[in-house]
Amino acid sequence: MVRDYGLPPAAKENRDLVQSRLQEVAAGSGPRETFTVEWRGAPEHLEVIQMPVGSLYYNPATHRIRAQAGHDPKQAEALAHDPWSSESQAYLDRLLQVLPADPARTDPEFEDLVASLKEYGQTEPGLITREGILVNGNTRRAGLMQLYGPTHAMRVAVLPESCGWQDIAAIELSLQLRKEHRRDYSYINRLLAVRELVDQGTPLAVIASTFRTTADRCRQDQWVLARIESLIERSKSAGGQLSLVAFEDQAEKFRELHRAYIKQQATNPEKAELLLENRLAAMLLGFAKTDVRFIDHDFRDRYLDQYLPKALSGSDKAIEAPGRVAIPGLGRDVKGPSAVLGAAKSLTDTVLRVRVATQPGGTIPPDAAAEAQKEALRLREAMNEAITLAGRDARVLKRKQAAPGRLADAGRDIEQCITDLVMSRAQRSLDEEAFDDAVTDLRKKLEKLSVEAKRTVQQPGDGVAWLIETFEGAR
Repeated sequence: MVRDYGLPPAAKENRDLVQSRLQEVAAGSGPRETFTVEWRGAPEHLEVIQMPVGSLYYNPATHRIRAQAGHDPKQAEALAHDPWSSESQAYLDRLLQVLPADPARTDPEFEDLVASLKEYGQTEPGLITREGILVNGNTRRAGLMQLYGPTHAMRVAVLPESCGWQDIAAIELSLQLRKEHRRDYSYINRLLAVRELVDQGTPLAVIASTFRTTADRCRQDQWVLARIESLIERSKSAGGQLSLVAFEDQAEKFRELHRAYIKQQATNPEKAELLLENRLAAMLLGFAKTDVRFIDHDFRDRYLDQYLPKALSGSDKAIEAPGRVAIPGLGRDVKGPSAVLGAAKSLTDTVLRVRVATQPGGTIPPDAAAEAQKEALRLREAMNEAITLAGRDARVLKRKQAAPGRLADAGRDIEQCITDLVMSRAQRSLDEEAFDDAVTDLRKKLEKLSVEAKRTVQQPGDGVAWLIETFEGAR
């Protein structure tokens, strides 16, 4: 259900001004600028007028800054209570200018937009309701305000009088996804937009078409957002909690995590949960996706426990798995998670706790924050040592598997060669001399292979023994 934000304080004044300027445009004899949008399933050509930027309101429902709105809890609460107040509008103004992953810094893309507006002016009109709410062009309004102040005229197309909040949400999405749009939604805001459409009952196929993606990717987006919201809930403590912004730069890691999780879940659900918790801990500690790839369900037992502080290692018997878990309302219980999975979740919760304690603008005492910073450093060092060891083993395993893999590929090529021979026999198209030369070359290579196999393989099996015996006699 789309929220109704009501009307801004100057709604009546803006309606009157919009109406008078639309009448002026209709009465004029010169060429009229129009802007086309998708309106309730059909193209609609809208008149373009000029409005003072100071009379326009930022759209509190814009998907562009949905995740960042919770960055400052106090201002987020004020925004939810009264989105039209000067304080809330100033907060939206700031959020439209900052980096999605770091609201403390200005986005270079916004600076580029301001530079473009200064040099070339406004190349495309914004889009407003009759009450002056910006459906499209919020960031451009912020740039024009910064450059020229509230009296500067902004070109805007005007939506029909019956436009409601459902229309605003649909139109904003359709305009955002036009290829020529300058600034894409951030990762988390895209996830939120997908879920909003799902909650409205929009079929996944339609959502996929809207975002120019696949239904599987939309399902993946839903899974990722659910995991992120679970982590935020788990991070709650006296010092606050993580925000959606904390996961803004984790897109590729979450996509790889989802693929690995689904693959593991098909064979062993508990191993899938272990892989999930192990990788989440590393992601929260800031490791790159190329490092996180080395982490599997057995990562903790094989590598991490030997480097963790004693209180968190598997040798600490204080971490006990719950025996059975009750199902609310049914009067029944089921087997709880294993001790290994309980320990993995405990480690992730610890990492979440130190992340909250060390995030900028935290409310915990300085001494506690300093101690949390030291704990985060110890955890990261332990994780780094374990990932280094796991990566070394993975590279060794890859080298060990290279020779068998290449031979398997050669076997598949020979199978295809047999098929090609059968087909050439029917068509009498085989170049026999070239085939003979290729077989001679293959024999030479197999002779070399038998020599190296004899030197390398300590206990030959039937296949290697055959290879050695066959070409030893031929030498």
